[in-house]
Amino acid sequence: MRIDLHTHSNVSDGTDTPAELVVAAHEAGLDVVALTDHDTFDGLDRAVAAGREHGVEVVRGMELSCSRQGQSVHLLAYGADPDAAVLAEEMTKVREGRTGRLRPVLDLLAGLGVPVSEEEVLAQVGSSPSVGRPHIADALVAAGWVADRTEAFDRFLADGGPAHVGRYAIEIGHGIDLVHAAGGVAVIAHPWGRGRAELLPAAFLTELVEQHGLDGIEVDHQDHDAEARAGLRALADRLGVLGTGSSDYHGTGKTDHDLGVNTTRPEVYDELRLRIRVAV
Repeated sequence: MRIDLHTHSNVSDGTDTPAELVVAAHEAGLDVVALTDHDTFDGLDRAVAAGREHGVEVVRGMELSCSRQGQSVHLLAYGADPDAAVLAEEMTKVREGRTGRLRPVLDLLAGLGVPVSEEEVLAQVGSSPSVGRPHIADALVAAGWVADRTEAFDRFLADGGPAHVGRYAIEIGHGIDLVHAAGGVAVIAHPWGRGRAELLPAAFLTELVEQHGLDGIEVDHQDHDAEARAGLRALADRLGVLGTGSSDYHGTGKTDHDLGVNTTRPEVYDELRLRIRVAV
C-alpha cells in the first residue's frame, strides 16, 4: 500500500484541482492520499468524490499556519471537523491576514525593482479563499522576474527576506490544541526543513508532545536530508508518536515533490486512522 499524507490543490497554493490531484495520485500508483490545503477544508468534498470514482482513499486533512517566535511553523491536521467553530474562526483570521499583507509585499517588491500588480497576483489565485506568498511568487515567475517559486522565496519572500511582511498566525501549541478540540490528529510538518531545526529542536518537539499531545512528526520530506530524517525518525520512535512521510505535492508549483516521492508506512497510517476514530 502506497500512502502520501501531504498534498495541495489549487484551493490553496497547488496547481491541480482537487479532482485532478486525485487522478494524478491514482496514476502515480497511490492507494491513499491526504488533501491538506492551507487553512481551508474547501476542496475536500471534491477530492473524496474523485477518490470514490478512481479507487483512491482520500484522507480529509488541512495544513494549519502556525508560528513560533514569530517564524512560520506548519501543522498538518487529519480528520478535524470543518464545522468546529473555534478552529474555523482562527483559520479565517489566518486567511484574512494572508490577504491583508498583499499590498505591503507588492510595495516592497516594487521598491526592490521587481514590480507586479495586484491584478497579476490575483490571476494566479484560482479557487483559493486567500492570497498567499506562493501566488505572489507565481506572478513574479509569470512576469519573468524569477525562474520559479523557489527563487522567488529565496530572493524575496521567505521569512526575513527583503519583501517579507508578517501576518497573523496561531502559536503552535495552541494550534495543536485547536486541532484536538476539533476531533483531529496533529502532525507537525517538515520540522527540520529549510533551516527550521534551530527553531524546532528535539527538546521543543518533545515539549509539544508532552504538553499538547502532538500526535506525530513528518519525517520523510523532500526538505529533509538523510541526517534529518534519521534524527526525526529516532525522535518519533522515542516519543512514541507517528512518523509520517509525504510528497508535499503542489502540482507544477513545486519541483522535486512528485506524488509518492515519500510515503507513510501502512502500520503508521493504521495508527493514524485509529487516532482519528478515537478523537472523534
